[in-house]
Amino acid sequence: MKPYFSIIVPVYNRIDEVIDLLESLTFQTDNDFEIILVEDGSTEPCKEAAEKYEGKLNLQYHYKSNEGRSIARNYGILRANGEYFVFVDSDCVLPADYIAQLKIALKENYSDCFGGPDAANDSFTDIQKAINYSMTSFLTTGGIRGGKVQLEKFVPRTFNMGFSREVYNKVGGFREMFSEDIDMSTRIRLAGFAIKLFRDVKVFHKRRVDLKKFWRQVHVFGMSRITLKLIYPDSMKLVHTLPALFVIFSALMILGMIWRWWTILPLAFYLLCVWLVGIVCTKSFKIGSIGVVTSIIQLVGYGTGFIKSYVWKILLGHGRDEAQEIEMRRGK
Repeated sequence: MKPYFSIIVPVYNRIDEVIDLLESLTFQTDNDFEIILVEDGSTEPCKEAAEKYEGKLNLQYHYKSNEGRSIARNYGILRANGEYFVFVDSDCVLPADYIAQLKIALKENYSDCFGGPDAANDSFTDIQKAINYSMTSFLTTGGIRGGKVQLEKFVPRTFNMGFSREVYNKVGGFREMFSEDIDMSTRIRLAGFAIKLFRDVKVFHKRRVDLKKFWRQVHVFGMSRITLKLIYPDSMKLVHTLPALFVIFSALMILGMIWRWWTILPLAFYLLCVWLVGIVCTKSFKIGSIGVVTSIIQLVGYGTGFIKSYVWKILLGHGRDEAQEIEMRRGK
């Protein structure tokens, strides 16, 4: 009997994380799913680790040359048996009721495409928990990653996202680009399909444990937002510009201290709020304190990427060719 859900996971040198993900799937209270691991040219394959779960999970393992995570996901879709494709990242762990909650949500409020929130598990490191706070707090992201209060229309991300086979047949798969999940969600919405946020269908997301890698990740997010604007001119919202404004005004306030010390007070007050809310949300003085650092990294990393890309791709006009090239990709 074919499973209803096909969970598709691109993998690149993530053996330990894949083991944690597969282990979490063995505890699912609803087994109406298959898992498809697509090894995207890893130099440290997880094949042996995956083989240990044969008989425990309905598991497919595929190895292919390195072409990028979008192509790996599309590769998995073509080999999927389910009617509904679910995408999670290899650094995620799924709660035992993930599939059960998803099935309930689709039965009660069916949607052609869904997205769910991510959270930090108790077993995660303090830095991982702090990064999770800075990535999900309304004070730092405006709630755009599935928070209860949002400043823009919800857009699913591939750490916790799914869509029906019907969507794929009409829209195609992911295009190889940065922020490919936002691009995919936009194409799904423009094709007339419904997209919903299922708040109870969450994943535990480990995120980056290296602050330099975290900086690089959010910096690229900022740059890719400009590419998305070039492809979808109406997609840029005020919330997307806030990190860039944070960078600009923070720099002005710091410079202003040369003449008037009190010019730094708005920035200090904002960071104080981030710290206090972080302590309350994480229930930890230490994690809340680290959260101030990760929040600064996130805002400055994203903001500088946004500014650099805006100048290069829009003001200097170097982004048109890239946007046209992406538009020509079918995503199959």
